[in-house]
Amino acid sequence: MTAAPERHDTGSRRVPAPVARVAAHETAEVTFVVNGTETTVEVPPRAHLGDVLRERLGLTGTHLGCEHGVCGMCTVLLDGEAARACLLFAVQCEGAEIVTVEGLGSPDDQHPLQQAFSAHHALQCGFCTPGMLMSSYDLLANEPETAEEDLPEAMSGVLCRCTGYRGILAAVSDVAEAYPDGVPEPGGCAPRALVGRTSAGADRAGGAPEDAGTAAPQLTEVRLPSSPPSAVVDVTSQLASPVDRVWSVLTDFDLLARCLPGAQLVESYDENRHRGRATIALGPVKLSFEGLAQVVERDPDDHRLRFHGQGSDTGGSATAADIVLAATPTPDGGTELVAHADVHLSGRVAQFGRALAGDVSRRLFEQFAAGVDEAAETGSVSGVSFARRLRLAAGAARDAAAGALRRAAQRMRDRARRGTSS
Repeated sequence: MTAAPERHDTGSRRVPAPVARVAAHETAEVTFVVNGTETTVEVPPRAHLGDVLRERLGLTGTHLGCEHGVCGMCTVLLDGEAARACLLFAVQCEGAEIVTVEGLGSPDDQHPLQQAFSAHHALQCGFCTPGMLMSSYDLLANEPETAEEDLPEAMSGVLCRCTGYRGILAAVSDVAEAYPDGVPEPGGCAPRALVGRTSAGADRAGGAPEDAGTAAPQLTEVRLPSSPPSAVVDVTSQLASPVDRVWSVLTDFDLLARCLPGAQLVESYDENRHRGRATIALGPVKLSFEGLAQVVERDPDDHRLRFHGQGSDTGGSATAADIVLAATPTPDGGTELVAHADVHLSGRVAQFGRALAGDVSRRLFEQFAAGVDEAAETGSVSGVSFARRLRLAAGAARDAAAGALRRAAQRMRDRARRGTSS
């Protein structure tokens, strides 16, 4: 990207001026102010703002629902106006001022809207609460004269209609009455450390500050999301090779990477940090991830290896995983290889759903185990090919379709039973 673009006016809304083109395989540095803190992140051009706020900056108060701009759960303030974080690419927000629900108020000094939501029991499960708070703030800041009877229509941009809905309207009505000239500005915006912050000279979480003027063009440390994993995978495989040979494969990252379908080692920084890429096809969707694997535990006595992996796709998808591999000798001289992974998905790949994500991950580990067995026996891997990736995609799609047919048949049987009983 070029220097920060000027922002120009198009009617009532400022939008970023065009900047230099970013190729699909490249990433771009974007600088904006989030809740009073200026931060720079390096993102793929198709990464949307919602994922960057949650996965890169740790601001998980911005919830993602439909990811089509319909439900309103991801509402934030962009330059003072409500915007859907799932409809904005992060690269569009260069130079913008963004306020999330974390910036509305603090635990010790809540915004009047937060106080009113609590007083009227307008929270319920809490999933819609951030969107409702930011949407109602935008409404009362720009149209404080909105009549109480007009609130249901004025607040209709956020779709939740649970049993807390009347409480939400009552809370907004109370604040509108208390502040007829407009609500107080967000009170939680102040300089603070952000998870994943990458601006030059800024302190990284858990690391030393970079020298001023140095950029971090590539990921050099894996940081797993604090949110629950998208899928948890456990796969146990029986290998014919003895445990010592299997362990030698697990500790050779170049050979280990070739055991995973579509993966390859690109560069090793040291014995614990390795950069690589992996390609996988799911039907018509082809994903190509590039990222970092970082060993966090290596126990040669128990033949146990743990590492964290993190990667992104130029289409805006991102994945991270906490992976444990444990090899145990079996009475017949072979090895039992146990693989456990907590997998985190965001962006386009997350839309496949937990079930498919778990199934694909299990199949990958099954084929990985076969590759480890081959490498332990022969010292190389010959079968990790495009054909294997095709079998993976076809198998996952076939199982997903079969599951859908089984569920449809079960629904038909249930309806038939209800009809008979009535």
